[in-house]
Amino acid sequence: MVGLPFWEIVQKHAAWNRPALPAVYKHKRPVKQDQKTYLGLDVLTIAIPILDKEGEVEYVVLSIRDDFHKGQIPSLDELDEQQEVIEELRPEDLIYHSAAMEQVVQSARKVGNLSAPCLLLGESGCGKSLLAKFIHANSTRQEKPFVVVNCAAIPEQLFESELFGHVKGAFSGATNVRGGLFAKAEGGTLFLDEISELPLPMQAKLLHAVQEMEYRPVGSSQTVKANVRILAASNRKLERMAADGAFRQDLFFRLNVFDITIPPLRERQEDLIPLLCYFLNHYGKKHGRGKHLSPEAQILLCQHSWPGNVRELAHLVERLVVTTDEETITVEHLPTTLYQASSPLTEAPPHGSLDAIMAEVERKLILDSVTKQGSTRKVAATLGISQSRASRLIRKYTA
Repeated sequence: MVGLPFWEIVQKHAAWNRPALPAVYKHKRPVKQDQKTYLGLDVLTIAIPILDKEGEVEYVVLSIRDDFHKGQIPSLDELDEQQEVIEELRPEDLIYHSAAMEQVVQSARKVGNLSAPCLLLGESGCGKSLLAKFIHANSTRQEKPFVVVNCAAIPEQLFESELFGHVKGAFSGATNVRGGLFAKAEGGTLFLDEISELPLPMQAKLLHAVQEMEYRPVGSSQTVKANVRILAASNRKLERMAADGAFRQDLFFRLNVFDITIPPLRERQEDLIPLLCYFLNHYGKKHGRGKHLSPEAQILLCQHSWPGNVRELAHLVERLVVTTDEETITVEHLPTTLYQASSPLTEAPPHGSLDAIMAEVERKLILDSVTKQGSTRKVAATLGISQSRASRLIRKYTA
């Protein structure tokens, strides 16, 4: 919305109906208005003008209230009673624009309230942990614990105790009763990350716990009933591992009641610009260093294949925000490995000037977007530029 005329947002994008701003400018006094937003929320908007010395409207402060978010804002009494701050995932933390991720999110919403296990698959760094939190946050268990188990980080000899707990005297050093991660997640969600790294001996014990919803603490003769939702994730092909004997088939089938595969970032180019904007804003606030990308730098970033997916993108943006002294991040600030990994640059003349190389990159990006998207509006949305600029570039490279 930044930089767009007000009426374009109202008329073309239907951001909300019955706008209050025209009345504020006309009457130069506070106005309240019931409205409906693009997302379908009924809101009460209170618009208060701030006048300059000549009595003209200089700014307008909008206070927008709706019942949906009202319930998410704690009262002073609730804050006083709160013992600790719990960071909750908000739906808007899933940043995407592509149809592929929309399908992933819709699938996540469908399985949210189910009790059966769900397997999340995808390359490393593509957002499996965030999707697991999203599923938990959109389930009836959202008020209960969300516990993450990194199966690759716990030593094999300690895994059973970490997962199921132990009784006093179960082994040397077990001086007290200790509940495991299953107990910690009681009533909530247990997320088994990197499940493919789980040792084979532990897979049999986990299978019993997942299948029967009960477990036995180390050193105990009594079983304990469990009420947890199991989510598991892997960046490896579990089905192939099961076929090769590297992963128990029965455990794979039990965990794979529902599965959701997150596509890699290189297969959802439409998400790059929204993610770039999100991370620039996020790390800008975190480090107190507001930055923006030059068009040329943005083009190069869009051409990168991102083998590390969203995690690689986030780390690079944070690095650029911290290390760039200027307000604008340009091509010169990007790592040289990015030039070498971007296919349009490797195809460019090796002795061409920077301007010539960037023009060729821009041409390829525009032509590829036109081929995939078709309309100037979709090209503009995909590349994060105005529709008029998209039209001008399309005419330039297709004439």
